[in-house]
Amino acid sequence: MDKHLLHYKGSKRLIFIIGVLTVIQTIILIVQAHYLASAIVKMYEGTAWNAVLPLLGIFIGAFVLRHFLQWVKEKWTYRFAEDTANDYQKALVKKLFALGPRMIGKEGTGHLVTLVMEGIPQFRTYLRLFIPRTIAMVCVPIILLIYVVTIDLPSAIILAVVMPIMIIFLILLGLAAQKQMDAQWETYQLLSRHFVDSLRGLVTLKYLGKSKSHQKSIETVSNKYRIATNRTLRVAFLSTFSLDFFASLSVAIVAVELGLRLINGHILLAPALLILILAPEYFLPVRELGNDYHATMDGKEAGDQIHQILAMKTVTDDQDKTMVPVWTKDSILRIKDVKIESEEGISRLQDISIEVKGLKKIGVVGASGSGKSTFIDLLAGFLDPGDGEVLYNEQKLPHFSLSGWQQQLTYIPQHPHIFSGTIAENIRLYAPDASLEKVKKAADQVGLTELISRFPNGLEEKIGQGGRSLSGGEEQRVALARGLLQNRPIMLFDEPTAHLDVETEYELKQAMLPLMEEKLVFFATHRLHWMQDMDWIFVMENGKLVESGSYEELMQREGAFSTLRQARKGGEDR
Repeated sequence: MDKHLLHYKGSKRLIFIIGVLTVIQTIILIVQAHYLASAIVKMYEGTAWNAVLPLLGIFIGAFVLRHFLQWVKEKWTYRFAEDTANDYQKALVKKLFALGPRMIGKEGTGHLVTLVMEGIPQFRTYLRLFIPRTIAMVCVPIILLIYVVTIDLPSAIILAVVMPIMIIFLILLGLAAQKQMDAQWETYQLLSRHFVDSLRGLVTLKYLGKSKSHQKSIETVSNKYRIATNRTLRVAFLSTFSLDFFASLSVAIVAVELGLRLINGHILLAPALLILILAPEYFLPVRELGNDYHATMDGKEAGDQIHQILAMKTVTDDQDKTMVPVWTKDSILRIKDVKIESEEGISRLQDISIEVKGLKKIGVVGASGSGKSTFIDLLAGFLDPGDGEVLYNEQKLPHFSLSGWQQQLTYIPQHPHIFSGTIAENIRLYAPDASLEKVKKAADQVGLTELISRFPNGLEEKIGQGGRSLSGGEEQRVALARGLLQNRPIMLFDEPTAHLDVETEYELKQAMLPLMEEKLVFFATHRLHWMQDMDWIFVMENGKLVESGSYEELMQREGAFSTLRQARKGGEDR
């Protein structure tokens, strides 16, 4: 039983309505069985058809009314399940935004994508099936047993003895199936995370020539999921067969007992036939609950995980209600002894200590794998500073996922996401209420006006999936326009021009530099010509900050920056 079931909006009302309708259905079922048995007995005794037809008419009427009530029940439960699932989907997405990137990085993007995209429909199915099945299992056998007691006590005793055996067997099968389903759900999450990570890293894998060798990894994970699914299906098929077998056997026991007593004259044909008609209906709710158990448990598991995420404390909770002032020319940020390791224990950042004051453009350079992107991820809130210390105007911050810090950031990655929609909608991504005039102005400032003028629909032209595709430089301009609409005091760039050719990068650079004025900018790149426009430079090697200073100072030293320039000289940094 789901402990949250009674707390869903409208659940108590639904349970009451379904309970009342189920009781009415059961009473109609008794009427239906009574008149069907009477009609059969009348025909057996040779009664004329005109005397039997009214009985068959009442049976047919009861049959139609019973199934009409079943349709009403399904309609009510479907509406409740749909509304509840939609509400929790919205709440889950809102909560994920509130928890911030640090939590998403910890939980895994693939897992959360699976939960939102696949878990919600499974949760809907659970709500749609579990409530009516459980109520039917409680109400129908009790009402039918009480009715059979009034007709024939020995048959009622047999039914009362057999039912607990079936329920115990159902519980044992459920426990066995739960273990297999837990393993299957874990492998499903592993597969989904692996798929999302592979999809996101496909460009990198192709660039490194590792895309074909990665097929083996995909095959291994897929096989694990296939094996776990087959084990679960074996248990599911076995339990369904077993329930059907024991239910049929229970009905057969009742039938044999009634047949023997009917031959010996201890019971009349009419009550014996009536009990025999009701016996399958007596066991049917248990069979239906058992058959749907496997279809609903994935949804229950997804619902539990949704509730766990919704119960997590966010940056608005008491422990994280840290006020972060707006960054100004007098603000100071100090990071002391920050160390970040991967899950495998490999150091990504080692003892990073910096001090930044005011509105500056800070370049972050280093060879591939030096820790540039990790450092930007730290500032963006994707990573936890661990045992290190973060001071904002001498005020200690627990991490960079705080809403006060996040609301001041504009983050522009190497590959900005362009979703399916118009150009205007994409530019408004972080400022949905921005006026069309502001959108046009932002597009003009980043050099999108000429491109937009070539489109038949202008700013209303569809781009992204299902629409017009954009080049890498054009996508970066859209990302810059988004940041311009936000007009936030801190900007983070994670190698935004790494995949662009020199000509496109030069054009984009002319649009980007004015946007960085009067802001705190962290610009991570491996293209060193940007550093001439930076106020300060951080040079990184193997996760360490090995050198810092202005461009002129670093040029005069024979240090890491000079070595890096020599290595790049004549290459892409010309």
